[in-house]
Amino acid sequence: MSHTNTSGLHRTADTYLIRNHLLTDVVPASDGPIFERAEGSVIWDTEGKAYLDFNSGQMCSALGHNNPRVARAIHHSSTTLTHASSVYYNVPQIKLAKMLAETLTAPLKRSMFIQSGADSNEAAVLFARRHTRCSGIAAFHLSFHGYTDVTRAISYCATGPGYGPTLPDLYAIPTPYAYRAANADAEPEWWRPLLTVGFELLDRQCPGNLAGVIVEPLVSAGGVIEMPPGYLAALQQEVHSRGALLIFDEAQTGLGKLGTMYAYQQEGVVPDIVTLSKHFGGGIALSVMITSDEIEEKALDGGLTFGHSHSSDPIACAAGLASLEEIIENDLPHTAQTIGRAWQARMRDLQTRCEMIGDIRGRGLLQGVELVRDPSTKEPAAEEAAQIFQICLKQGLLFSVRGPHKNVLRFVPPFTTTEAQLDQASEILANAIGKAFGN
Repeated sequence: MSHTNTSGLHRTADTYLIRNHLLTDVVPASDGPIFERAEGSVIWDTEGKAYLDFNSGQMCSALGHNNPRVARAIHHSSTTLTHASSVYYNVPQIKLAKMLAETLTAPLKRSMFIQSGADSNEAAVLFARRHTRCSGIAAFHLSFHGYTDVTRAISYCATGPGYGPTLPDLYAIPTPYAYRAANADAEPEWWRPLLTVGFELLDRQCPGNLAGVIVEPLVSAGGVIEMPPGYLAALQQEVHSRGALLIFDEAQTGLGKLGTMYAYQQEGVVPDIVTLSKHFGGGIALSVMITSDEIEEKALDGGLTFGHSHSSDPIACAAGLASLEEIIENDLPHTAQTIGRAWQARMRDLQTRCEMIGDIRGRGLLQGVELVRDPSTKEPAAEEAAQIFQICLKQGLLFSVRGPHKNVLRFVPPFTTTEAQLDQASEILANAIGKAFGN
């Protein structure tokens, strides 16, 4: 099989593409591989080298690259109705809304289909503000919700200089981060003072003006941080006592990834608004904001315009339908549980041989390994994490480095990942950790 000249492609890319840098670029695009094709949990570059994709693309290929059911749906839609006016309904859009509602808990049933996760979170903020007639929005201080103007301003884990002033009426509350909390082992509700001070600050910064709080039920880009038991229920009580709405951004946690259809089902909490994206379209750009009849009715009072030219595109909605069918019919939440348990077992075995693995956390397909230089001081091992990433990339394993200290290895293997691939990935990782820490 012949391969494309990579150096030529890199020169062309560096000449004609804007070199956009996302959350972390341990290896910049100009030095990394150029991908050409993929299947299941594997992606190949232009030189024919195979990589285990334990990042699921940009977490959008969790069903596996080139899922056959999704591919068939896209092909069929591309020959019947590729695009339709976003002003009027189309058949795949209606079918998708009905099927989606059947997977959710009442009163969540009203859907607005857009394109990206940031779009769906923008819509959620807009609906919360219009429903409450207030404007204050709060998010975790280690949150990530997108890169549009509003969502960038509440993506505190990605905050950086040079973007100009932030938008008004957006606030941060503390993220409950058990591994770095002084008393998490001794006090079951160690997080409650954090919650209290967060809302005391909100009451002073936006008195009587809180519209909503948006959270990831498992903080992903901020370091794969699990919410402590009882925290989200208590958060909802604080939010509702102020007449505000609770928004769950389930871009990275929903649609089976954590072992249930939605993460909120594991928390005993039904949020007022849910947003979904990432693998919702099976690799095609598709997102959704879902809410109740009551919130929709009040938010639309007086008229509301939101969306893009490609909102509710039939080809994207057809892909979304196929994605939902794949998840439901093959019980992919159960698959996520199996993969998650198997991966954590391997990581805990590795931890017995490497004390620099300070913490292992996550659920289902969303897994994190926090690296420290000293287990007693928990000094973050950021440089070693970067080195491990580079070694793994060379050896054919893709993942990402996340967290406020850039020392958390985040793994998101697709649903298609096999036991043999888990073994291969853990062996590559173990070798890289050994080299980075001199073991």
